[in-house]
Amino acid sequence: MAAPRANMSYRDIKQVVLDRIHNKIWAPDSLLPSEIDLAAEFSSTRTTVNRALRELAEEGYLERKRKAGTRVLNAPVRKAQFAIPLIRDEISETGADYRYALVERAAMPAPGWLSARMNIAQGCEVLYLRCMHYAGNAPFQYETRWIVPDSIPEVLEADFSCSGPNDWLVQKVPFTNLELSFLATKADQPVAEFLDTQVGEPIFTTERITWLRSKPVTLAKLFFAPGYRMTTHL
Repeated sequence: MAAPRANMSYRDIKQVVLDRIHNKIWAPDSLLPSEIDLAAEFSSTRTTVNRALRELAEEGYLERKRKAGTRVLNAPVRKAQFAIPLIRDEISETGADYRYALVERAAMPAPGWLSARMNIAQGCEVLYLRCMHYAGNAPFQYETRWIVPDSIPEVLEADFSCSGPNDWLVQKVPFTNLELSFLATKADQPVAEFLDTQVGEPIFTTERITWLRSKPVTLAKLFFAPGYRMTTHL
């Protein structure tokens, strides 16, 4: 078993723990070492280890009890499953024709806020894309997206002129971790122009970050036209 590297992030620690569970190094019903021992092994802080173990417990792999410690569940079950939705399918299900347009494509150094959000080196090259998705002739979704070529180098050769980056990523990258946020934003000038609304209008927005193991892949910010309705079935 390879020795964990120093100064590991909580995502790195999560992956090591998952690998040990899957490889039966930590068998079902077995107790994990204490957070203090794991922090020493991973050259990390106890807070970082706690976050990794807490998320794995929330995802159904571990059971944590005060004073009893953390143990591997006998039959780990993910408490939630999420499939990356394809906007073309969502639009087609409404009966409308799907249409896509690439607005902008540029390779650029990662801005500071993106480096912090995705845990990548500041100035690391990222691919920036702006896209529009239409239901018939009506604007449906305006997309801004950053992709990390260090995690998926072939993206620099991908052609997004006729098909969106989400379609390509779903086919190429089986994501292992996902962070999804729902928020209300106010339309700025570009959003207002593309979604045919007024500057300052409330806009339903989702923000999605995906990783492949510990490698950050993409951050997408999706703005939906006024009147959009999201429905989920669990």
